[in-house]
Amino acid sequence: MEDASNGVREVILKEVPDWDSEVTVSARFKAFSGQRSDWEPRYQFWKNLIIKIVRHLGIFIIRPSVVRNVWFNQGGLVPLCIDHVLVELYNSGDLLCSSDLIDPKSGQLTQLFHKVRHLLPLSKPAFPLEDEFIVSSVLQEKSDEVVKLISEDHWTSSFIITMSKFQVICGGPKQASVILSHLFKCGRAKYVAIRRNDLIEGVKVSLSSKTISGATSSDYDILHLTWTAEKLQLQIDMIDQLCNKSKTSALASLKSGNKVSARRHARELKLQSERREKCDVLLRRVEEVLRAIADAEDSKEVFEAIKSGTKAMKDKMITIEEVQQCLDDLDETITSQKQVEKVLGSVPPYYEDFDEDIEDELDKLMEESRNTSAAREHETTSETAESLSNALSALKLADNDVTVKEPTEVSNVSKVLELAPS
Repeated sequence: MEDASNGVREVILKEVPDWDSEVTVSARFKAFSGQRSDWEPRYQFWKNLIIKIVRHLGIFIIRPSVVRNVWFNQGGLVPLCIDHVLVELYNSGDLLCSSDLIDPKSGQLTQLFHKVRHLLPLSKPAFPLEDEFIVSSVLQEKSDEVVKLISEDHWTSSFIITMSKFQVICGGPKQASVILSHLFKCGRAKYVAIRRNDLIEGVKVSLSSKTISGATSSDYDILHLTWTAEKLQLQIDMIDQLCNKSKTSALASLKSGNKVSARRHARELKLQSERREKCDVLLRRVEEVLRAIADAEDSKEVFEAIKSGTKAMKDKMITIEEVQQCLDDLDETITSQKQVEKVLGSVPPYYEDFDEDIEDELDKLMEESRNTSAAREHETTSETAESLSNALSALKLADNDVTVKEPTEVSNVSKVLELAPS
């Protein structure tokens, strides 16, 4: 609590340098009165300050009693307008209460009733009698951060994660429940559970902008395997602690000359080592199965992408031959551009020393053009057209002699398109 108070004090002094001024305190702390336009600037001040403090503390759940009596307590003086500020934040949707959230663990009927109740034009209560509220804007930011953390090691469209690991990423069970409810409302997460001897809970998270699909039998299998792997890892960690303890006790017994106790601890160490080896072998097998499933999912994603591309080509009446021709033309253009850049790069910058000679030559050419008669203009134009035609013919012949190397990236794309199913 003391660290949080120091963090709040730090933000306040940074954002409001004159916070301790007695003149400004009396003006800020007084209650709202009159028309909204009269107290709107002060309301925006308190709103922005509360959101900045929440972001600085890394939280999105606040308690009005703490906001009123701890955050903004100025030597026993609290803002008389803070309750009004919280009411306005709740009415505008900047604050949410627990009843505004959908429980993803509830049945479909309960979820449907909750949606219908919030769609009906019912009057919203002035301020619920609750002591915890959620800052909606910061909740959105935290939810995006959680999805980003989960997607760092995966590029598939969705991922199954156990509830225990999801809670660790979110910062605790309470925060995980709120974030899961928000993601569920946005269509980006689904609650998954296996009810057997042990309740296995998990979350199916969408790692793309698409709406998450319902849980499949494969999702339940992945959840069970992931839960098993985590449980085996915990068992291995516990065995390691026991092994270290037995090893330390055996060494202590040897130093004290108690060989009987040392042998007993040595036997315990051997048994624990054998248990650890068995758990480790089983863990590696489970991880191999999970990797095989992940590879299969990746292959499926690639196949679906190629299939979608082929379908789009058919819908647009584009054939493989036309695409290949475009790619070949692109290959030639890239190669020619590289050759031109190479030639231009090899030309020494000698022309910088001859600027004056060039200017003189240009002056002479301008003088000759002024002395040219209008009667010869048509003849000059014909000769120029004939020269241009000859030059283009020569250029075409020269292009046919250029050896074009296969570019690496574009050719690889063409090879992939050749493998696409028709």
